[in-house]
Amino acid sequence: MNKEQILKTVNDLDVKFIKLQFTDLFGAVKNVALPISQLTKALDGDIMFDGSSIEGFVRIEESDMYLKPDLDTFALLPWKSEYGKIARLICDVYSPDGQPFAGCPRNILKRAVKEADSMGLTMYVGSEVEFYLFDRDQNGLPTTHSQDRGGYFDLAPIDKGDEVRRAIVHALQEMNFEIEASHHEVGEGQHEIDFKYADALTTADNIGTFKFVVRKIANLYNLYASFMPKPIFGKAGSGMHTHQSLFSGKQNIFYDAKAPFQLSETAMHYIGGLLHHARGYCAVTNPLVNSYKRLVSGYEAPIYLAWSERNRSPLIRIPARREIGTRAELRNPDPACNPYLTLAVTLKAGLDGIKNKINPGAPLNLNIYDLTAEEKIKHGIRSLPGDLTEALDEMEKDGLVKNVLGDHTYEKYLTAKRLECDEYRNQVHQWEIERYL
Repeated sequence: MNKEQILKTVNDLDVKFIKLQFTDLFGAVKNVALPISQLTKALDGDIMFDGSSIEGFVRIEESDMYLKPDLDTFALLPWKSEYGKIARLICDVYSPDGQPFAGCPRNILKRAVKEADSMGLTMYVGSEVEFYLFDRDQNGLPTTHSQDRGGYFDLAPIDKGDEVRRAIVHALQEMNFEIEASHHEVGEGQHEIDFKYADALTTADNIGTFKFVVRKIANLYNLYASFMPKPIFGKAGSGMHTHQSLFSGKQNIFYDAKAPFQLSETAMHYIGGLLHHARGYCAVTNPLVNSYKRLVSGYEAPIYLAWSERNRSPLIRIPARREIGTRAELRNPDPACNPYLTLAVTLKAGLDGIKNKINPGAPLNLNIYDLTAEEKIKHGIRSLPGDLTEALDEMEKDGLVKNVLGDHTYEKYLTAKRLECDEYRNQVHQWEIERYL
């Protein structure tokens, strides 16, 4: 859409408010809400905000930031307000000098996409975002309890989230999402809704919108939607598998009918890059202390640096579909990650694999969980970091991640996550009380 079309649309639909949305360093959606009288000013990129109050942005002495909306992201929010209809625009953050702000996650992904463009390539991504729906207590605070006793692909009445999922799907469709499937996941109260793949920037925008909509609809049903990677001990964690492919024009260049596994050399090298840098970018794709409670054996979560066509224990799985649907499924990201940073670091890792012809080795079409330690050594199988501290150590060793994030974001991210690790380490947890007191 262009400026004139948006102004006409809001007038025709009698929209009363516009939300200018952006994300902080850790992927939390932020917004500035404006009366529609300020829309022209917003469309011209003249809306300022205090960047020093946003996690990971700037110091107080350099706080002024501008929001420049991406007009293609205009959408009407699919719920009613007593004060009138509300629309939203997703924005890029700019510095007062008119330059894209180095700490804006959307700008960081745009830089990575631009590098792919310079190689004649377009990254397409499909994501599978899992989440839990939990009850609230008498004070409205979230719990980790659910009345739902459903399991994988169960139906109502066992699946008590069925109606809520339908409401979420309807709301997303109102915002022009193409929903491909929705179903109950493995955990009690756990769900998944899949939407159609798109280019990297659109998919990152969609993930942020998806989480925002899921939380809003859950709240209308007096439920709490959690994207925490491992909210309950002994139950399935929530992942955000990302299906990645590269296109040149309309051709999926991961497909080669005559190659082994029908995977092109480009696809193999891209997989090689993902594997080679996985330990380095893990602190971005799995950003919480809690993320590493999910990355353990026994719950179909990937912890081993390998690829496979046939099972889900390695880091990367190649789904059976070929030709235009040929893709690599990266299985370690979780829904707590910042989608812009996650797609930026994984795209650049794959491109590095292509540039340096990194060999991913042979596929490992067996259940790695069943291998002994000696067998893993024999196959040369390494693991993802065991906790966030180790992941941050690996991130500091991998120059690619710093290159992708840029100095500003890299230092802010590293400092914040080191503090998070220290805070966790200094706590006395209930498990310790029960075991040692």
